[in-house]
Amino acid sequence: MRDTSGPVITPTVIATQAPPASGCLFVLAAPSGGGKTSLVKALLEREPGMRLSVSYTTRAPRAGERDGVDYHFVDEATFMALRQRGEFLEHAHVHGNWYATSATWLAAEVAAGHDVLLEIDWQGAHQVRRLIPGAVLIFILPPSLASLEERLNRRGQDASEVIARRVEAAREEMRHVGEFDYVIMNQDFARAVDDLSVIVRAARLAAPRQQARHAALIAELLRP
Repeated sequence: MRDTSGPVITPTVIATQAPPASGCLFVLAAPSGGGKTSLVKALLEREPGMRLSVSYTTRAPRAGERDGVDYHFVDEATFMALRQRGEFLEHAHVHGNWYATSATWLAAEVAAGHDVLLEIDWQGAHQVRRLIPGAVLIFILPPSLASLEERLNRRGQDASEVIARRVEAAREEMRHVGEFDYVIMNQDFARAVDDLSVIVRAARLAAPRQQARHAALIAELLRP
């Protein structure tokens, strides 16, 4: 959970202009243990043309995590230098470490017409929506608090008191579910992946994006 000071938005070019309609930004949020990471992996396998926004963090890599794939792992001095240069769309201090989203990479990808998937918490999602109104916000819900706690325990990464704090933080996060465009119940994993894929494909077929992606064809079809 983010510190109570909330997310800090860095002024960048992406904050002053809407992205072209041809590219779509999908923002996925879920409480810790909600299964977001597994859903993202499955969606990227199903939709190979989608790009994943890789966040920056000052925390140490966990077992199996790869730099540039799971996160850009940097020390605090490097992180602060990037922030000073205006590299980040938003950044926050979470559980004692810094996290941030790259604004320059995100702007370039969406401007090029690529679909981008961004994993972030609800506060960051709210700020991204304010800066990029066309973003599609999706929230993942667990089927119960008991299942959420069970998933956190299965990770074997945190002490029981830490897990208790994460469950309580999850309650607060889930109170904001109504601020999102879509909600997926992650009870049956295969069904949840299908639901996520349906949302992505529907967003791609929205009239403004289709007009942007197929402008030449539409112009030819409408030519007298």
